[in-house]
Amino acid sequence: MDGQRKSEGGRFVPVRGLHHFAYRCRDAEETRRFYEDILGLPLAHIIQEDHVPSTGEYCPYVHIFFEMGDGSFIAFFDLGDDLASEPSPNTPSWVNHLALNVASVEDLVQAKQGLEAAGVEVVGVTDHGFINSIYFFDPNGIRLELTVQVKQTRRDPAALAGTRNRLDTWTARKQALRASGEIKPNSQAIIRSHSHSAYR
Repeated sequence: MDGQRKSEGGRFVPVRGLHHFAYRCRDAEETRRFYEDILGLPLAHIIQEDHVPSTGEYCPYVHIFFEMGDGSFIAFFDLGDDLASEPSPNTPSWVNHLALNVASVEDLVQAKQGLEAAGVEVVGVTDHGFINSIYFFDPNGIRLELTVQVKQTRRDPAALAGTRNRLDTWTARKQALRASGEIKPNSQAIIRSHSHSAYR
């Protein structure tokens, strides 16, 4: 088709990897000092606008991008009001986090030592079976994980089926826990539209 790309077998176009994940930050310079001076991720790009391009809303902001070794980015918005995102009231603080990959267990230990020398509280090294990890918070209260994969995942059909079977087992267990009343189901509205009032 002219000007259009049809994905093979009607499947979605291939997703090549993460380009960036964006958070709100309290202060761009405070965030830069942490990610560039402590974690060593260079400040690679900056966008400054007075109006939000997607909505037209007036909101002076700066959007900063820190580049990782694989070419992907961690990005932040400083809205000029000295506020960071508040934790989700219905989610434990250890759930939402950003995990970044390092090359070896030795690098993980070295990172822990460097963070602690900079006054950052670190939890771990924690052994999760196929990865080892350390955990800490950035200046905005975002929980970060540095991790190294110590056991490769298998992509053969049998291994993938086994992984799917474990998820199916959890789904069945959750249904049983609901049926017994141990956990209660909730009806939660999820925002899926840019016309929602939260985006105005």
